[in-house]
Amino acid sequence: MDNLATYFDSFFFIALPYVAFFTFFLVTIERYRRRKFTYSSLSSQFLENKQHFWGLVPFHYGIITVLAGHIVAFLIPREILWWNSKPLRLYILEASALIFAILAVVGLGAAMVRRLNTSKVRTVTSRMDWVILALLMLQLLTGIEVAVRYPWGSSWFATSATPYLWSLVGLNPDISYITAMPFSVKLHIINAYLLILLFPFSRLVHILVVPNPYLWRKRQVVRWYRKPRNA
Repeated sequence: MDNLATYFDSFFFIALPYVAFFTFFLVTIERYRRRKFTYSSLSSQFLENKQHFWGLVPFHYGIITVLAGHIVAFLIPREILWWNSKPLRLYILEASALIFAILAVVGLGAAMVRRLNTSKVRTVTSRMDWVILALLMLQLLTGIEVAVRYPWGSSWFATSATPYLWSLVGLNPDISYITAMPFSVKLHIINAYLLILLFPFSRLVHILVVPNPYLWRKRQVVRWYRKPRNA
């Protein structure tokens, strides 16, 4: 059992991240070179907008905030630990992260229901879309479970996950920081790698170009055609 656990940890926390990031960079660049116009969210907003708004807006606000928190804890772990040294500030940070995660789950759930119930939207939804939606939901739910069952995640992320991630960056992976972590934490990390691996094959690539081009592209003329009333 010990050998099996060692192989498990080595594969998912050493091999998988490198495969995921290598695929991410290679395929993302190649897709942009060969199929630049596929860098789009392929929005179905024009097919149905009311449910689209109440699903995607809460999801984006929630997921962007949670993701930004992870990035900050990765880049400046000492500052996070300093912030958490005061209990009130720790409570505010943890509660805010949990609220935004729940907001993202509600929004993503609404978006999934919309794709199931609206026939036009369901028609333009691919299998990869469903895979990504399922992985995103799993990522959010496992994150919430970890936050509830193992509180003060911002602190132990800064002291355990951050050193592990930086060891990957330095090409000297040290998984001793996470081998003793609970299964739900490991599942959360593995699922993140799977999302990175599938990123360049999905609509998620629009993150890399939206809204950046709008900052410098030329103005576009849009014409709206409609049939005469007596037609």
